[in-house]
Amino acid sequence: MFLIANALNAVAGLIGSVAQIYVFVLIGHVIVSWVNADPMNPIVRFIHVVSEPFVSRIRRFVPPIAGLDFSVLIAILLVQIVILGFVVPSLQDVAYRLR
Repeated sequence: MFLIANALNAVAGLIGSVAQIYVFVLIGHVIVSWVNADPMNPIVRFIHVVSEPFVSRIRRFVPPIAGLDFSVLIAILLVQIVILGFVVPSLQDVAYRLR
C-alpha cells in the first residue's frame, strides 16, 4: 500500500506545483493588461491562451464593476482555496492514511 500512498502523494505535489504556476500565469495576465503589452509577443499570447478560458467563465458571472475587472482576482482565489486549500491536502491526507 505504501507504493500507492507515495504515488498519490507525488500526484498531490504535482497538482500543487501546477496550481502555483497557474497562479503566476494569472498574475502575469494582470500585469500584461496593465502595461498594454504587444499582443503578438509569444509570451503574451501564451498567457492569454492559458488564462483566458478560465477567466472568461468567471467574467460571465462577475461583470466589471466601475470599470475594474475582478475576474482574475476571483480566479486566483478559487485556485488558492479549491486546489491548494482542499484538493491537495485531501490527497495528501488519503496518502498518509494508506501508509
